[in-house]
Formats: sequence, C-alpha cells, structure tokens
Amino acid sequence: MSAGADLAFALELADVADALSLPRFRAADLRVETKSDLTPVTDADRTVERALRERIAAARPGEGVFGEEEGGDGDGVRWVLDPIDGTRNFSRGIPVWATLIALERDGALTVGVVSAPALGRRWWAARGEGAFAGGEAIRVSGVDRVDAASVSCSLARDLAALEPRVWHARGIGDFWQHVLVAEGALDAAVDARLALYDYAAFTVIVEEAGGRVSAPDGGAPRPGEPVVSSNGLLHDDVLALIG
Repeated sequence: MSAGADLAFALELADVADALSLPRFRAADLRVETKSDLTPVTDADRTVERALRERIAAARPGEGVFGEEEGGDGDGVRWVLDPIDGTRNFSRGIPVWATLIALERDGALTVGVVSAPALGRRWWAARGEGAFAGGEAIRVSGVDRVDAASVSCSLARDLAALEPRVWHARGIGDFWQHVLVAEGALDAAVDARLALYDYAAFTVIVEEAGGRVSAPDGGAPRPGEPVVSSNGLLHDDVLALIG
C-alpha cells in the first residue's frame, strides 16, 4: 500500500470514530467505569475501538491492531488506536478529547491522524507528505530561544522546572499540547509516561510538521517513558531543563 492509500484509510477510520463518539459526548446515559489500572473507560471508548477493529479486519485483512481497550495483535503491519484520548475530559463534558489513529510498518510509524470532533478539528500526516490540519498544511514555530518559548507540561514538576525560564507555560495536556506544537502555537510540550497508542499518531504529525519527538534522553519515544515534542530548535534545551 502507498502512504497516500494508508492515510486515506486512516481518515476513513477517523470518520467512523467521530460518528460514534460525538453523539456520546455529554450524553445523559454515558456509562463510565474504572479499569484495573484505575483509569476511567466509557462505553464510547469500547464502542469506537470495536468498530475500528471491525472496519480494519474487513478492509485490511492481515493487518494487525494494537488498541488501548483490547490490546494487540500483529507485528509487521498494525494499526495503533486510542479510541478516546482524554477520557477524563470526555466523561466530564470537556471537549478536549480525540481519537488517535496511527499505522506502524515494521516498527516504523508511517501515518498519524488525530481527530477531535468536539473541537471541530482534525490533524493528519503521512511520512514524506507533510502535516495538515483542517485541510491546510501546518508547520512548527521558528522560536529558537527558551526565554521566548511557549510550552505546555502535563506534570506539575515539569511545569515548575520550565515556568521560570520560558515566556509562557501552561498545563494543556493530552494530545492537544502536541498537535499545538505541530501547528506552531506551542514551541514545546512535555508529557507524562505514555503508551504507544498515546503518542504514535502525534509523533508522525509533529515530525512531518518539522518538529521533533523524543524520550527524555533524546532517543526515540518509548512506551512507558515520558515524551517531549518541540519545534526541534528548542528540544535539547527543554530536555536539559527538565533533567
């Protein structure tokens, strides 16, 4: 399959997800449970992932799926799914949540889609094809000084380390801080320990927008490690400041 065909299918999957998730947002009968890891899950999380798995099985037989709610299968080509990133927001009526869809081929992330229907916004990218949002190409910022940077951090300790040194610091969190880096609205974002399905989609988008995504040691992002995204120009400085 070409990158264009893979991306087109990923966007189709996002359409399926949006059609299921948005009607459940702020629904009076939304069901919220607590998983064994003490994180919340809603009926929408499970419905979206199941629907995407079924669509992939029908349209792309032989390709695997690794999702937050049902785990993984396949090791050569697999779709990486977070049916609703920001479930806490979703369950409390806060519109900052999204379905995250990525494609991994032989260990390399090749396609990423972040669809946030309650915000009316979608971001996407394929390797070598650039990054887009709302139908327009996006690019990271050109800010090259920490003291002129706008950053977001998920954890208070990182926010405390950066806030005295940067122009503006806030805790936006979840997928949104990273796609704002891709758009150039933020210059860097520091996240907590993430699973592959949390960072796979936005990694492709940020990198195709000209930015950089890494673990705190500067290497490629890894499951179970914090993740940092930036415009690339500030990356090493941010890593140094958060220690």
